[in-house]
Amino acid sequence: MANVDLTDDAVNTGAVAWVLTSAALVFLMTAGLGFFYGGLVRDTNVINTMMMSVASMAIVCLTWVVFGFSWAFGDNGGGFGMFVGNFEYSFWMNLDMKMWGDSGLPGLCFAAFQMTFAIIASAIISGSLVERMRFSAYSIMLALWSLLIYAPLCHWVWGPNGWIAEMGALDFAGGTVVHISSGVSGLVAGAIVGPRRHVEKELGPANAPFVILGGSLLWFGWLGFNGGSALSVSDGVAARAVATTFVAAASSMLSWLMLERLLKGKSSSVGASVGAVAGLVCITPGAGFVTPGWSIVIGALGAVWCYVSVEVVNRVNLVDDTLDAFGLHGMGGIGGAILTGIFALDGGLIYTGNFELLGKQIAGAMAGVAFSAIGTAIIVVALRLVMRVRIPEEQEIEGVDQHTHGETYHSPVKKYPQTKVSESSDTSDAV
Repeated sequence: MANVDLTDDAVNTGAVAWVLTSAALVFLMTAGLGFFYGGLVRDTNVINTMMMSVASMAIVCLTWVVFGFSWAFGDNGGGFGMFVGNFEYSFWMNLDMKMWGDSGLPGLCFAAFQMTFAIIASAIISGSLVERMRFSAYSIMLALWSLLIYAPLCHWVWGPNGWIAEMGALDFAGGTVVHISSGVSGLVAGAIVGPRRHVEKELGPANAPFVILGGSLLWFGWLGFNGGSALSVSDGVAARAVATTFVAAASSMLSWLMLERLLKGKSSSVGASVGAVAGLVCITPGAGFVTPGWSIVIGALGAVWCYVSVEVVNRVNLVDDTLDAFGLHGMGGIGGAILTGIFALDGGLIYTGNFELLGKQIAGAMAGVAFSAIGTAIIVVALRLVMRVRIPEEQEIEGVDQHTHGETYHSPVKKYPQTKVSESSDTSDAV
């Protein structure tokens, strides 16, 4: 795609302001994810868990600039161009002071916004791998995954001539691109790496306030995640996406709390945060395509779907999905794709009585599942052939933070020198 030179007349200033603001909001989500995940693990693994999210900010930023964006959004024509882009925008060439098509956005504005999606998608994977994977192996896996899995799948759904987009499947803000890809990839990677040797689920999360803070930051950032995906402010779609994001998350949170109350006797603060995230994931593919009223239903159904998915994965226990990344993001993305096929204003089952869109939604979601699973398996198996991907057993039992980063979540007890207290100060204190 030949991008024309940037001019004042071509730039939609309102859209630019909104998309750049949304980019900042989505970038903040990765920090929120770090707090969310960090609060759920043992207190000897908090730093390492948060670092797995923080590291993606740097690693994926560079992979996206070098090749990722070009492979995702480069126009490679028909044929092979249905599956991957080209090298036209490598190192973000042909974007500076250029317009991005007829969007009214500068090329760098669009590229930076999409970069934040790649970053958080990569970080979500860590939820299935924390407390046992080497930080070095994880970092290499992130770089390879962002280029070889995320970028091509992004092209299929959002890129020029992408075959899922051409098929007519809908994914407004990344149900397949972000959540199915990361959730499924995490599950597959976790299965290959193996389960934790030291599990203390009965102790609960190390820091529930971290989980609440992380969940709140995710909800806040998700308004830009979904709302910014409209790439415009003039047609009302951004406002619809923000509204449905608010409503679905609220509906899902309350539904999750009710499920906990009915099934476990108590509604937890962690459950409130997890429930909100479930609703946010499920509304993502349809945020700009459904009404706020139906988003209440999507949030409620998404909560039940994700709750059951998490419980089944944990009880079957074939894979140690440590922080339920697959149950929330993988299954939430699949559920959201299906619900979009049912409730979408244009072609949804409830409006047309036609299963065509629903079938396309399922096909697109399953393609994302298959590609992510197979591609991630190849990457992780290849890594195992050339390096150790697991930390030593004694370090896993003692905790990863000190051994990997030389830091601990709890500050060491400091010994202060003893000072002699004068009589006058004793007297004044007594008074």
